[in-house]
Amino acid sequence: MGKKAIVVGSGIAGLAASIRLANKGYQVQVFESNAYPGGKLSEISIQGYRFDRGPSLFTLPEQVDELFALSGKTAQDHFHYKRLEVNCHYFWEDGTRLRAFADREAFANEVQINLGENPENIKKALDKSAYIYNYLAPLFMHRSLHKWSTWINKKALKAYLRLGKLGLFNTMNQANKNHFDNEKLVQLFNRYATYNGSNPYQTPATLNIIPHLEFNRGAYFPEKGMHSITQSLYTLATDLGVSFSFNKPVDKIVVEKQVTKGVVVQGRFQASDLVVNNMDMVNAYKTILKDQDQPTRLLQQPKSSSALIFYWGIRKEFPELDLHNILFSEDYAGEFDHIFNKKSISEDPTVYINITSIHKKDDAPENCMNWFTMINVPNNQGQNWELLKARARASIIHKINRTLHTDIEPLIAVEEILDPITIESKTSSANGALYGNSSNNRYAAFLRHANFSSSIKGLYFCGGSVHPGGGIPLCLLSARIMCDLIPKA
Repeated sequence: MGKKAIVVGSGIAGLAASIRLANKGYQVQVFESNAYPGGKLSEISIQGYRFDRGPSLFTLPEQVDELFALSGKTAQDHFHYKRLEVNCHYFWEDGTRLRAFADREAFANEVQINLGENPENIKKALDKSAYIYNYLAPLFMHRSLHKWSTWINKKALKAYLRLGKLGLFNTMNQANKNHFDNEKLVQLFNRYATYNGSNPYQTPATLNIIPHLEFNRGAYFPEKGMHSITQSLYTLATDLGVSFSFNKPVDKIVVEKQVTKGVVVQGRFQASDLVVNNMDMVNAYKTILKDQDQPTRLLQQPKSSSALIFYWGIRKEFPELDLHNILFSEDYAGEFDHIFNKKSISEDPTVYINITSIHKKDDAPENCMNWFTMINVPNNQGQNWELLKARARASIIHKINRTLHTDIEPLIAVEEILDPITIESKTSSANGALYGNSSNNRYAAFLRHANFSSSIKGLYFCGGSVHPGGGIPLCLLSARIMCDLIPKA
């Protein structure tokens, strides 16, 4: 028998870790508290409407392809996706509308026509985003921040020499105001802070790295929906011999003399040579690692924002809408003040509507649409969520009606709601925060837990709460970085 590895949680990073460990020769066992794999990347179906429950944007698809290639398979034989021609449709209440074309020239032209912005400003901003990516990605995305080798190499030296140009010393909003003349375009580019649950008026301008992924590298749609990422990786893992146990929450990670020995699941000890924790770092220390020394400084860091999502089956088609749609708030700064300072929800929130039935027709009945309708909200601090949800639902409906000149409520055929409390219960995300600790200061990347334990041999970590970023590609990268630290079985 070869060495055994146990993975706690089958979120997207846990799935990727199990695949990589199997390829390293480990006998891999995954324990999952839910009845399904994928964590946030799951799906629901209600009366003929299918919804991707969680992440809705797909970038860096090569991170998925790499897992198939590593396993000796061709990704295109198992998983299909296409690049979007329009990344997002943007709407303002004054009637302004804007299509964010994936093609830079087309986008720059659209911005000039609709906002009167010099097209060169768009090109310069996207060039700057690529510049930040080229110098910081080797440090912050592709290597462990907690290894000296990350900071002592030629690529790191090149980044040090350009610190003043990488956005560390001003905020995202300040940088975007310097880039653009039109406030609507500043607002559009400030939106990218929400991709990891941050506040554009506080988070450093290094987060302007994100538009590079969407515009310069491309945004994609899996032809069978976002949940097919989970399905394809789960199938790949099982083909490699990974064993999954669902409805089996881990009670404890067992450590003896600072060496990992395995886990306890429903009162039974399961031995292993190493344990990978894909559970949110904060909740892991509160539960399955509660007997170990606590990284108090990390656990007490402010958390990212959360989300309030209404899954609506809509009995009508809206031709002006696309896969990704944003209906912007009239007071963006006020909206973020509510989220991060008042721990509440603005009466005029920015509304995101994701409609997969645009590309996958069987996600809704004929002449209907499946609306994943989301607003950014604070993480759970004990607020009265029943009251907040009722008020937010009314605000969202009024916002949609004003912007699209419709009456949406009679068109809602089905509804399900996901709030921060439910997010925490279903995904073990501390306080329902979607991205772990917040990134609202320039040191946030360094205030993430390492991919490995410095005090417990054989204990490793992966997922959004330990990587300085968020979303599917960075969760996949966290698994790769972690597995690079693990020797072959």
